Amino acid sequence: MSSNYRLLVKNAKQVVLVCNNGEQYLTKHDMLSLCVIENGSVVIGSDGLIKAVGPAETIGAQYSDASFKKVIDATGMCVLPGLVDAHTHPVWAGDRVHEFAMKLAGATYMDVHRAGGGIHFTVEHTRAASSSDLLTSLSGRLVRMQRAGTTLVECKSGYGLELETELKMLKVIEEARRILPINISSTYCGAHAVPKGKTVKEATEDILGVQLPRLKEQMSAGFLRVDNIDVFCEQGVFDLSSTRSILKAGKDMGLNINFHGDELHPMNSAQLGADLGALAISHLEEVTDEGIAAMAKAKTAAVLLPTTAYILRLPQPRARDMLEAGVIVALGSDFNPNAYCCSMPIVMHLACVNMKMTMSEALAAATINSAYSLGCSHTHGSLEVNKHGDLLILNTTRWEHLIYQLGGHQELIRYVVIKGNVVHDNDQTMKL
Repeated sequence: MSSNYRLLVKNAKQVVLVCNNGEQYLTKHDMLSLCVIENGSVVIGSDGLIKAVGPAETIGAQYSDASFKKVIDATGMCVLPGLVDAHTHPVWAGDRVHEFAMKLAGATYMDVHRAGGGIHFTVEHTRAASSSDLLTSLSGRLVRMQRAGTTLVECKSGYGLELETELKMLKVIEEARRILPINISSTYCGAHAVPKGKTVKEATEDILGVQLPRLKEQMSAGFLRVDNIDVFCEQGVFDLSSTRSILKAGKDMGLNINFHGDELHPMNSAQLGADLGALAISHLEEVTDEGIAAMAKAKTAAVLLPTTAYILRLPQPRARDMLEAGVIVALGSDFNPNAYCCSMPIVMHLACVNMKMTMSEALAAATINSAYSLGCSHTHGSLEVNKHGDLLILNTTRWEHLIYQLGGHQELIRYVVIKGNVVHDNDQTMKL
């Protein structure tokens, strides 16, 4: 046994593994009783991977001769897997705080869009911003997410709508991945809106003929690592046939299909995604029964965004119907200038209150299932041997407090650990 380990977290009141049999996702009843060890410990090796997790006594005996770079005594505390935010738009310039007042006064998403606001407002500002300014604001947002417990985050482009700005955004995401500890899944979302002055057909041709070929070159040359392809499939945005051709082209390049569907109108996006073998579809506020059945059968994850439905006063996604049908339900914050929330604990709270999920379901949806939606559940999303040593240590004796205390996560999360390194230590005593 190598005697040199990165981290020992010992004597935790609860260690929430989420699952412990190598499951890639959880559905139905398996989401109701998560795997929890009372009085447990976790060992993370010098490679940042979990070497052991189990009862404190067993681990103490097994590793009695080992030396650790750091030891955290978690007596009276809880250990959870790091949270996974399955859907964000964190690269942009020019905030839209002024639109919030319009929305509160009754303007719909499409009203704001038509008034020159919405995505087009952000596109103008993002096109004009320098890469270094975008990187600075992105880094600040990602650090804030990390403090709220997110250790793996999906980041989309999509405020360029033309080759140069889309590449600029993807390169900024790539740079953030290089300089920050947080794990990133990168998504090309060039089909986020139809650019001003273009038809859907012209926008689709630009993506297929100009943007994707260049993206493929950049990826082959090793300048960019992009994981997913996204399209906003919606009335007045990209219709089913253009969505299909863009997603298919992305899949042929080796990208996972992970797109916006059935948000404002029932478009049969869920059926399209299931048909194409999509890994995940987001939003789904207007999904049909047929769409739900198709996703369950195809093992396409449903990424639900309770903050968006709440802020835009949309009907809540039908989480219960999806769960009962056996769909793999995941959660995301949809962080963007239209729905500004960095906190997965708040997302889980809203999922429970507004979408009627249980706390166990919400935690599974924000860990193993959101990791699955990004193709990462073999390395992230639970505390199992050989997975990344990404975890949260809560200053409380029951893990449910993270969801129960609305907005209380700032005080509850004592440590955030990524690959066995403490990336956030919220020591309250130092502040007294």
